[in-house]
Order: sequence, then C-alpha cells, then structure tokens
Amino acid sequence: MISRKQHGLTLIELMVVISIISILLSFAIPLFKRSILRAKETTLKNDLFTLRRMIDEYTYDKKKAPQALDDLVAGGYLKQIPEDPMTHDTNWQVTVEADVMQYLDQTDAGIDDVHSSSNLTSTEGTEYSSW
Repeated sequence: MISRKQHGLTLIELMVVISIISILLSFAIPLFKRSILRAKETTLKNDLFTLRRMIDEYTYDKKKAPQALDDLVAGGYLKQIPEDPMTHDTNWQVTVEADVMQYLDQTDAGIDDVHSSSNLTSTEGTEYSSW
C-alpha cells in the first residue's frame, strides 16, 4: 500500500503566520498614519504660503488689501479658496491689518495674514493656528 501524505497547513503553522502578519501590521499602520499627517501638514504649509503671497500681490496691485479671501478669487489671483487640510473647510482665520499702509495710499484696512482655524497640535509641537 502507498500512503498518501496530506498537503496543507497545521493549526500551529497558521497561528505563526497570523502572528507574523499582525506584528508587521502593528508597525506599518502607525507609520502610514504618520505619513498621512505629514502630507497634510505639508499641504497646509503650501496653502498658507500661496494665500499669503496672493494677499501681498493683491495688495500691491490694487493699492489696497483684500477685504475677504473671496476678493482674491474675484480678482483672478486664485481659482478658488483652498480647503484647510486640517479642518476640511475653507474657514481660514484672517488677520486684519492693524494700521493702514500709508505708503500705498491705502484708506481701508484689509486682510494682512491668514492662519489655519484648527486648534490641533502639529508634529512639531506647535498649534496649526500659529503657522
């Protein structure tokens, strides 16, 4: 008689494979989440840089600061107001100028700076609203 050897995995082998997979996932998932957070932070920095640059260009071109971020869209400086990656909304915190720029003959105070409206803390240890 010829004995047939059965092919397949035993319960111990399956448990070892599942344990190895779960250990690998326990390292991969936090790294993945951290990379997503860093990508959002990079997007936030780029959006803030672009908004600030467009506010400055609008101010120098029109000889007055924009009264709202929508003025940048209406003036053709932006196609649309970018979405804050931390709040998933376009509700940016704007800072109105404290004093009117005399050298540009500007009479109305307008937007001087923009910040994120998120109160979360970044990976650098600072709040996003302080960027």
